[in-house]
Amino acid sequence: MTETNPRSQVTLATETIHNPKEPRHFMRIKPAGRRVRILRHGKVLAESAAALRVIEAGRDIYDPVLYLPRSDVKAALAPAEKDRTYCPIKGHASYFDLLGEDGSVEQPEIAWSYEDALDCAAEFKDHIAFYASHVVIEEHPLEI
Repeated sequence: MTETNPRSQVTLATETIHNPKEPRHFMRIKPAGRRVRILRHGKVLAESAAALRVIEAGRDIYDPVLYLPRSDVKAALAPAEKDRTYCPIKGHASYFDLLGEDGSVEQPEIAWSYEDALDCAAEFKDHIAFYASHVVIEEHPLEI
């Protein structure tokens, strides 16, 4: 008889998406419920009242990430040279460079998206996230 470690199957989160091969790797996608602005050097790159907040635990508990609808991104972005990466609960990530007014790369790898998100993470489709290390992220109450 094989014993299973009960801790390996336990999660304290509900409404989460789990990695089928590692149940302790999970994420929760929920509406941010705030107006989110992404700025770089005072310039608004994106602004949305429909952002998604993603909280993920895997090898660590990661900082929350805000994903904004691509239609709310005002900045000029171009595909980055970086190879796509894979997450077993989100899918393949593609990366983007920020272009300056002259069309040159102003900031490489400023953002990413899951354009071919897995079915379980379909909410990510047509959303983009920005690296907090390259931008200022503001959250404001939604106007009532």
